[in-house]
Amino acid sequence: MTYSHFKVETDAEGILLAIWNSPEKSMNVIDQLVMEEFDAIIDQVASDDDIKGAVITSGKKAFGGGADLTMLQKMLGEFHAEVKRDAEVAAKSLFEHAWLLNGLYRKMETCGKPFVAAINGQAVGGCLEMCLACHARVMADDVGAKIGLPEVKIGLFPGAGGTQRVPRLIHTQEALQMLLKGSNLDSAKALKLGLVTETAPLAELVERSKHLIRDGLSAVQPWDAKGFRLPGGKVYSPEGFQLFPAANAIYRRETYDNYPGARAIMKCVYEGLMLPMDLALKVESRYFTEVLQTREAAAMIRSLFVSMQALNKGARRPINVEPSKIEKVGILGGGGFMGAGIAYVTAKAGIKVVLLDRDQESAEKGIAHATVLEDKAISKKRSTPEKKEQIIGNLEAAGDYSALSDCDLVIEAVFEDSNVKKAVTVEAAKHMKTGAVFASNTSTIPITGLARNYPTVNRFIGIHFFSPVDRMMLTEIIMGEETGDEALATAIDFVQAIRKTPIVVNDTRGFYINRMVLLYMSEAYNMLIEGVPAAMIENAARMAGMPVGPLALNDEIAIDLSHKILHQTIKDLGDKAVDPRHVELVDAMVEKHERLGRKNGKGFYDYPDKPAKKHLWLGLREMFTQQNPDEIDVDELQNRFHAIIALEAARCVEEGVVTDMREADVGSILGFGFAPFTGGAISYIDGLGTKAFVELCNAFAKKYGPQFKVNKLLSDMAKNDERFYDRFEMAEKTAA
Repeated sequence: MTYSHFKVETDAEGILLAIWNSPEKSMNVIDQLVMEEFDAIIDQVASDDDIKGAVITSGKKAFGGGADLTMLQKMLGEFHAEVKRDAEVAAKSLFEHAWLLNGLYRKMETCGKPFVAAINGQAVGGCLEMCLACHARVMADDVGAKIGLPEVKIGLFPGAGGTQRVPRLIHTQEALQMLLKGSNLDSAKALKLGLVTETAPLAELVERSKHLIRDGLSAVQPWDAKGFRLPGGKVYSPEGFQLFPAANAIYRRETYDNYPGARAIMKCVYEGLMLPMDLALKVESRYFTEVLQTREAAAMIRSLFVSMQALNKGARRPINVEPSKIEKVGILGGGGFMGAGIAYVTAKAGIKVVLLDRDQESAEKGIAHATVLEDKAISKKRSTPEKKEQIIGNLEAAGDYSALSDCDLVIEAVFEDSNVKKAVTVEAAKHMKTGAVFASNTSTIPITGLARNYPTVNRFIGIHFFSPVDRMMLTEIIMGEETGDEALATAIDFVQAIRKTPIVVNDTRGFYINRMVLLYMSEAYNMLIEGVPAAMIENAARMAGMPVGPLALNDEIAIDLSHKILHQTIKDLGDKAVDPRHVELVDAMVEKHERLGRKNGKGFYDYPDKPAKKHLWLGLREMFTQQNPDEIDVDELQNRFHAIIALEAARCVEEGVVTDMREADVGSILGFGFAPFTGGAISYIDGLGTKAFVELCNAFAKKYGPQFKVNKLLSDMAKNDERFYDRFEMAEKTAA
């Protein structure tokens, strides 16, 4: 039989080798045709007496990236269309589709012939579940080889046997951690846990896999053999009684039960381990069918997979501009924390970098920063001495602007002061080559005004990085009023090269992300002033799905920066532009108590020396009259955080700051962690319904103040309960 996704050959010893190499795709993913062909390969192995067993590997650098989620989206679309006609038939059809991959893998492991997975690179999601269903797994001991089940991060859970095979291969506690965190494991960790049979050099991977079959590898999985014992003990046993109550408590502490996919993992493992494998897999598929129907899963799949994938591929890049060749980048302020971070990720992408600061010694701090990061990565086996040498070799420190003469892109990352930025921009422009692009990494100052300091304003753009640069995945690209397509294309090409997700926004004070961040923190100020205990504010925010409480976030950003922003806003827009109570609060923190945030060990939290943990500053109790905690509605606090952020996102849409709903949602999640289970700030409104959202905001405005006043766009949309993704669908398609 001829296959389009697999190359199949059988050697003289009767061992079939199936090399998975889907055409015209950078990574193997599981779609309908792949499943059909893999089914045929199983039949071929099982039915041919001359075939002793099979080895599955990849013809690409990675083994495989999981299931094609656009296939899932299509399946869900068909479900929602059918459910209006017959809900029972629709649910049954959805289950049958959900069971297909599970049934296929079960067919492989019970076909009577041994299968070995030769994992040459990254294997995640459904592709790892394919490997887990094999009778043995040989993994390359290469830095690029990783395995993981990340489905929980996009609102789902491993639905092709992952929740059943992992806790049958390794201890239940380790299995739950792997499934709920969704993080990747390297070959050494995978071998130590028992998820892979052995590791081997990449060049020997297939041969070592074949050797297992030659040595008589059993075609019966351990869990199908008589006398099998669970590595972590039975659910109803002393071990189980000790594990599951604690695991459930940790799950609720970490997720606040906001994620149906995570909840289903707990249920699948608990219930499945009390059943034989065939029934356990049916349980898993039933829960998978249930989770697929949730609003959270649909929103997270759309934002965190489909939309993010489109943006990462350059959905907003001007199609009329040829790809730019960025061979060298200049960083102004390269010795500072932000500049050094930008330089590091740029050098890591293989691009030459010149770090410029007030003098050579200051610039060299940027290289020292990269050295520290690489040493830490090496200690955690995320890098190698060879890679470190390459990265450091791409960095050059300079104290003179003439070093910018051959840079294709220059990024200014100096102090957040318009006069300082003007001075370095004017000087840099004297030395830059014709055709180079200048970018400002500013967090709040409008780009249009800064662009006036540069001789060719159409080649001036904003590229706003988030701290710490090496860990934050979002980059906000800001268009000035006269920014041209070439500058935009260059910025997107650069962001793609350093493997960040770009969103493109139009110019305004604070741009898009920081406008929401500032509202998040200012609503916490309001709560403090109202007398809500600081601990309740932080806990309510976490319960609402935010990764960091607003007071802790303010400490990380720095309270004295908030102080500067408030006073700069007053200077630019007048006293009425800010709440005087907020100015009084921040002035007291910075000027009276010298509490600047984490950087000086004193902010809304105190930061004692390790091993002691940070804790809220007790002085906050003395600043405001405290309410009785028992009389405070915690759900209302959570809703206030959601509403204030989503409302600001809607204002940004109305003002044309953000024009693509995909960017609005992805940006809100990656930028500062807005409740991922909602799918993002705009999806939160759509999920609730604009009519219900407007009613919520109106009630809050009456009770808490004008910050909840609804804008005209939302009021108009609420009349017919119109959704943002419906209203702006054509704009999104045009952008794509």
